[in-house]
This record gives sequence, C-alpha cells and structure tokens, in this order.
Amino acid sequence: MFKSYTFLFCLFLSSASVFAAPLKVVTTLSTFANLVEEIGGEHVDVVNIAYPKFNPHFVQPRPSDVLKVKKAALFVHAGLDLELWRGPLLNAAGNRNIRPGTRGDLDLSRGVGLLEVPDRKQSRAEGDIHLYGNPHYWLDPANGKIMAWSIGEKLSELDPANADMYRAKVAAFHTRIDEKVEEWLARMAPYKGYEVLGYHKQWPYVVNFLGLKMENYLEPKPGVPPGPKHLDFLTSYAESESVYGIVQAVYFPDRASKTLSKRTGLAVVKLSQNVGDTSKVQSYVAMMEFNVGQFVALFESVASDD
Repeated sequence: MFKSYTFLFCLFLSSASVFAAPLKVVTTLSTFANLVEEIGGEHVDVVNIAYPKFNPHFVQPRPSDVLKVKKAALFVHAGLDLELWRGPLLNAAGNRNIRPGTRGDLDLSRGVGLLEVPDRKQSRAEGDIHLYGNPHYWLDPANGKIMAWSIGEKLSELDPANADMYRAKVAAFHTRIDEKVEEWLARMAPYKGYEVLGYHKQWPYVVNFLGLKMENYLEPKPGVPPGPKHLDFLTSYAESESVYGIVQAVYFPDRASKTLSKRTGLAVVKLSQNVGDTSKVQSYVAMMEFNVGQFVALFESVASDD
C-alpha cells in the first residue's frame, strides 16, 4: 500500500511539472520578448510594454501594462537609461518580486560590451544623452548571444525543472547566430568602410559590427530635431565626402531625411530597430537579416548608378 501511494505521489509531481503554468514574463521591448520566447518556448508567457513602431525612449504605459507587471514573475529590460519610464511603471505596479536587484529582475545590459561610454561628466546641454553608454546594444549579434545566455540562466534559476531545455535552446540560438554572422559579414565585405549618415545615435552597434562608418547625424544633438543650418552642413559634408546613404528607424519622421535626400541625391534607408517594427521582422535573426539586406541593397544601387 505504501509503495502504491509513493508511486501515485511521484506521478502527481511529474504531472504537475508537465502541466505547470507558464512563467509570466514582462519585457520592455519587443526584441527582448522575442528572445525570451526563443529560449523559454512553451514554458513562458511573454508580453512587452513598448510598441515596436514607437520610440522606446518615450513610452506612456497604460493601466493594463501596470496590471501585467503586477502579475509578472520576471521583468526583462535594457537597463542603463533607455527606458526612463521603467521606474514609474514598477512603482505603479508595486510588485516587490521584480524590483531592481531582486530574483525576478533581469537587466540585459549586464555583461554586454557598451559603446560610447562617457569619459567625462555629461550635461543635458549636449542633448538627450545617455549617461552610461549607448543603450541600443541589442543590434550587435555578439550582444544578442550574451542576452540569450542571460535569459537562459535567469529562466533556469526561476524554473530549474526545465533548466536543461533552456540551456539547450541557448546553445541552438548561439549556433544559429554564429552561422548567420559568417554569412552577414561575407555579404558586407565588399562595402567595408562605407560611410552613411544617421538620423539618431541608435546604430553604432550594427555599424561597428558590419565595418561601416557613421560619424554624422541629422539630429545636431541627440534628441534635437534637425534644423536648417544643420541640414546645410550635412549637405556640404555629403558633397565633399564619400557618403552612400541616409539611415533612420521607421518611427522617426522622414521630412528632414527626404529634404537632405533631394539636395544630395542620397537614398533614405529605413532599418529595423526592434522585432515587429516592420512586417518582415518577426524574430531577432530576421531583424539582423533585414538590416543587412537593406545595407546591401543600398550599396548595390549606388554601385549600379555609378
């Protein structure tokens, strides 16, 4: 009789593990949600706060978002000072289990190689600057691998019963990224060192990864809209240097870019900043693939014009 009860109890535990409710995860950005889904599979229930077609710096969380965060077991974010709305959202939710530094908090900036880290005291007179370095780090696939590893380790900590599966998913993602990196760099090799103009300082990671150059932006200072004098400067710069195009995210207004394009003949190319900001980008790998394809198409069109 005792053995029968023991068998039934073990069977109950096994069934409970199989049919356990998915871990509720809230992420700030859609790209992070995609990575959590990639690693967590059916064992996670993921939602993101920021709509990918809007600027992630400026988000106004809704009451429904507060409720989602209140129920979350894990909160995944970019850290640094990208989401200045993150703190008020957490305060409104009042979920102590996901506060900064707790078990349910995952800051994806930990361990990544940051660019543009200030080496002196910063002032708001310099524009909408970032005090800890450029926070758009997910656009480098090397950092994508680090983020995936961090997610896998955190899910393993919160759900140790499925730790082996999470780590296997991370390993598979790393292999996929390594294969694609080799392909992407091969496609971009003929264009190494090519220069493009940006709109906002959100592309240094992908530009650095692909071996391109981007030193001037339509925003004279981060967060400051382009003005006539600055557009005059960029027009002169483009005419005196070998510049191949103008790059911006889908959510920025394109009036200034089009004006500069008409003056210089440079094409305007829109890149993907986050998963879901265009219908062609439904995963992290697809986002990187899309951006590489946009650059290749731009440079091939310039070469054909010549």
